[in-house]
Amino acid sequence: MLSLTPHKARFWIGQGGAIALLLLTVACGSETPTTSESPATASPTAAAAGGALKLGTLLPITGDLAQYGTTMQDSADLLIQTVNACQGALGKPVELVSEDDQTSPTAGAAGMTKLVEVDKVAGVIGAAGSAVSMAAVDIAVRNQVVQISPSSTSPDFTARAQKGDFKGFWFRTAPPDTFQGDALAQLAKQQGFQNVAILAINNDYGNGLIQSFVPAFKGQGGAVVNESSPTKYAPDATTFDSELSAAFSGEPDAVLLIAYPETGSLVLKAAFEQGLLSGKTKILLSDGMKTDKLAELVGKADGKFIAAGVVGTAPGAGGPAIAQFTTAYKTQFKRDPNVYDPNTYDAAAVLVLAAEAAKANTGAAVKDKIGEVANAPGEAVSDVCKALELVRQGQDIDYQGASGMIDFNAQGDVVGVYDVWTIADDGKLQVTSKIDVGGS
Repeated sequence: MLSLTPHKARFWIGQGGAIALLLLTVACGSETPTTSESPATASPTAAAAGGALKLGTLLPITGDLAQYGTTMQDSADLLIQTVNACQGALGKPVELVSEDDQTSPTAGAAGMTKLVEVDKVAGVIGAAGSAVSMAAVDIAVRNQVVQISPSSTSPDFTARAQKGDFKGFWFRTAPPDTFQGDALAQLAKQQGFQNVAILAINNDYGNGLIQSFVPAFKGQGGAVVNESSPTKYAPDATTFDSELSAAFSGEPDAVLLIAYPETGSLVLKAAFEQGLLSGKTKILLSDGMKTDKLAELVGKADGKFIAAGVVGTAPGAGGPAIAQFTTAYKTQFKRDPNVYDPNTYDAAAVLVLAAEAAKANTGAAVKDKIGEVANAPGEAVSDVCKALELVRQGQDIDYQGASGMIDFNAQGDVVGVYDVWTIADDGKLQVTSKIDVGGS
């Protein structure tokens, strides 16, 4: 996400506070500590009392979102390495336990169960996909473990938070799809699209973004031609003939494809093979498709990238420490950060700072200090090691990170700025402009 305003709004959240974004100094090359499993005998809040801070990641190392999950894991590792190079937290190195959610709600629930009941973590970074986070969050809340997702954007989390389901243990460092629906609607209008059909993955992510895009686009004067029955495909689908025929029927100005890279690239390839990309209908993409490897995944025809010319939106990144983060990330991994990498780093960092402020390593204690390290008043700081030093001295901080100068409302949601992106003729992903969205 990008820097939103010259100063931060003031929000204090009754059950667990708010999350600020955090960022990095210089990454060191030390190995991320590993942990051994401990018996699930003590209560989740008391089991690790007096010991090191232990955090978990629940990210898609395999499956449809592996394009994101592997680099998100690297970002979490980078945060832990950076923190442990400046005395760790609570006077000890921070430990990180990682579980592959496989982009599967079932695997995600199993991974969360292991993290909270066996590994006794205080907080979990993840999941990536909304359906996986939804399957895992009740397990985290029941065990009094803070869950912070860098990329689960379904509006359903907002609705559940408003009902008090999460008891202050749920946050996310990416804005909800209520805001991305607005961004996509603005982009569609900018592109001159008067009527759009929807083709979406049938899960929490796809359904949530449908619900936000339709009214936003209608509010811009546009029409969703299949509003009464948006075309959807199963997350494990491998063929899409009937879905493509339905979505492209009548040659709408554009088809909004709400998808993830693995299946979404197959949809685009199939659309090309059926001759559906050679007419007037253009392709509009959601954030789930923003990956540097999209052109490669979809492939070429007659020496040209099939995906060239598609346009989409995705949460931007541009907080006070984005340059520091990008430099450290590229130094460590020899590549540019992926779309949700800054959000992942920031989610991990706020957990560490909250634990240091709490002087405790339990989820309940961490939850209660998140707002204290996140929002004004306090000294604005974007260097995670400096922030830890200030917290150790008993000073209030207003931590700002790579994802943006972000505050959270009572539901743990953030407002944001969205990148408008495209695939150029050479196959490279390019950010061409920004779209501001609001919320509270």
